[in-house]
Amino acid sequence: MEFKGAAVKLGDNINTDFIISGRYKFSITDINELAKHIMEDIDPEFPKKISPGASILVAGKNFGMGSSREQAPLVIKASGIVAVLAQSFARIFFRNAFNIGLLLIETDTSRISERDSLSIDLDRGVVRNFTTAEELKIKPLPSVMQEFLKEGGVIPFIKKHGELKI
Repeated sequence: MEFKGAAVKLGDNINTDFIISGRYKFSITDINELAKHIMEDIDPEFPKKISPGASILVAGKNFGMGSSREQAPLVIKASGIVAVLAQSFARIFFRNAFNIGLLLIETDTSRISERDSLSIDLDRGVVRNFTTAEELKIKPLPSVMQEFLKEGGVIPFIKKHGELKI
């Protein structure tokens, strides 16, 4: 599996309230409408930096920390971001993201810059940075996680296959 996009860069310790502010928790229930407010507390212009289907979010350490609100990965996916690269992820966020079919990759993101052209090759286990001509090794994804991605998440996987066989 391969995913391509331009880097949209953030820093360390991006919590779920930065991803989508808690002030919208009860006032906006439509996930696509909620996605219009992604990262606005960090950067009000952030939604304009995303090209749906062609953006990869790149962050530092501890991405997705904070509450276990499922809206955070849902908003990222609904905004059109195809994957998130970070040095590390909060465990609950990591699990919630794969449950909905959002690709998260652990790798060294320190040499990736805003707007770098990237390709994630899960079969080869690398991120290619076409802007700098570098290849970064990624932490391998278990095959079950890759299957969830192919089907769009856990629920579509179970609907198609009838059960989880790990």
